[in-house]
Amino acid sequence: MKKLMVITILCGLAVSALADDHKMSTSDLVKEALKSELRSDAEKERDRNRRPVQTLEFLGLEHDMKVIELVPGGGWYTKILAPVLKEKGQLIVALGTGRVQTLIEAHEGLSHIQVGAEDSNIYRKEGARFYSLENAGIGEKKADMVLTFRNYHNFAEDGRKAMNDAAWDALKMGGIYGVVDHTRRHMEGDNDENRRRFDPVKAILEIQAAGFELVDFSDLHYRADDELEYEVGRRSVTGNTDRWTLKFKKVKK
Repeated sequence: MKKLMVITILCGLAVSALADDHKMSTSDLVKEALKSELRSDAEKERDRNRRPVQTLEFLGLEHDMKVIELVPGGGWYTKILAPVLKEKGQLIVALGTGRVQTLIEAHEGLSHIQVGAEDSNIYRKEGARFYSLENAGIGEKKADMVLTFRNYHNFAEDGRKAMNDAAWDALKMGGIYGVVDHTRRHMEGDNDENRRRFDPVKAILEIQAAGFELVDFSDLHYRADDELEYEVGRRSVTGNTDRWTLKFKKVKK
């Protein structure tokens, strides 16, 4: 009997060790999230271009992080992040969350997502081309990561500063701020074709001014055939724009 008990315990330990060896990595969880029924066929079709697995790997996402997604739009990335972070992490969406809140209310699988900065206000001043931002405080101080995808270009200088400051305030020391956007030529002025593009050098300088340290950049979304000449919605470049992908870290000012 005693021998049988020892064998049983050893078998249990072996199974436990095998299970540990086969725990899914964060990248595996992202790949599983891409198959989610929450995602439309149109959203899945964009995976090849947006490369979410590689993008989130580069930015350093881990499934046990507290992550804030700023300006989530219709929830393209939200639907990927939510299942990855559901068990051991936490996902907060903030700023311009109207559409994604409707999504959360409609799907039980997204009900664990929290909404921050509910009093925030994204608006355009009279005659302004780009948006300003008020009441951007998220009410979080210990986030591991703040992410925003293709939103930086939408804001005027004061709005970008407010968003960068909100990211700084929400992150713990050493936390990561990841920003992706469509590329504009360096030092090119505004015109009708580049409204939804942004100069990456200018973005780096502004985000550094908020206190962040540039950790790395990626050419994941470099597109040689995007001449940086046309509006991102034009047929020649839509879905294939050149984008910059920047990774910053909160450091002591």
